[in-house]
Amino acid sequence: MVLPASLRMLARVLVVATATLAVSCGNSADGARITVGAGDSVESSVLAEIYAGALARAGARTSVAPHLGSRADYLAALDDGRIDLIGEHNGALLAYLDPENAERTPDKVPTALSTSLPEGLVVSDAADGTDLRPRVVLSAETATHDNLRTVGDLAPRCDALTVGVAPIPNLIALPQTLEQVAGCHFAATVSFPDAAALRNALLDGQVQAGLLTGPPAVVPGSTDGLTILSDADYAIRTENVLPLFRKGILDDRQLEKLNYVAGELTTDDLAKLIRDVRDNGANPAEVARKWLDDHSL
Repeated sequence: MVLPASLRMLARVLVVATATLAVSCGNSADGARITVGAGDSVESSVLAEIYAGALARAGARTSVAPHLGSRADYLAALDDGRIDLIGEHNGALLAYLDPENAERTPDKVPTALSTSLPEGLVVSDAADGTDLRPRVVLSAETATHDNLRTVGDLAPRCDALTVGVAPIPNLIALPQTLEQVAGCHFAATVSFPDAAALRNALLDGQVQAGLLTGPPAVVPGSTDGLTILSDADYAIRTENVLPLFRKGILDDRQLEKLNYVAGELTTDDLAKLIRDVRDNGANPAEVARKWLDDHSL
């Protein structure tokens, strides 16, 4: 039987409509949008774009919610579902959630952190190549004269020393750092506005030791003429970058992608990305995209 022209036209419309509906349903099956949050620091915004970009390349629909404030603010946003994931430091997060916890080393902190997380929140692999710990610095002359190479070498002398403390800007906030240097109880503390002022004070002998609140690579030149004491024994608690997210929000492919990011990200990488945004006005999304491309992620 030959259908009238009007019915043939209706049949074609129904076929097109059905096909369009099928495509739409297929797209919606990709899952709910994952919102990655960022605090107010440049580091937090860069990490948010890296994680959002990586998850997008693993098939997720992502967006970034910037300028969420301090740790208390963005954890509240995570708790009430306004965001799904945020970049953090494992040591700082442990100190915030469980101030009495004494674990400091990379092999102990992950377990301690997992048991301290609120119900419904989890973390994936930390980026072991990112060492965001504070650094203890001395003038090269003092380090050589007293044969000081490690924080452990310094510890027996701390109670006779005045320490200067200076911030390394644009990083995710750390807890009170002086209390985090195990075995060191300095005689006095002097605060400086920046790393350059602390460097000058060390070179002039105004203070005998210095504490920078993060890696000097974020502020090139900040340790010229100074010796950075090594800390293989973790007198200062480990500070590695990792994603914190709501349980069940990621599938296996997306989780694997974040673990690949953790395997590639380093202190030097992160410092450069921060400097590009802070000093050169680069867009965090663009520097994150380039970093992902450069690492085949």
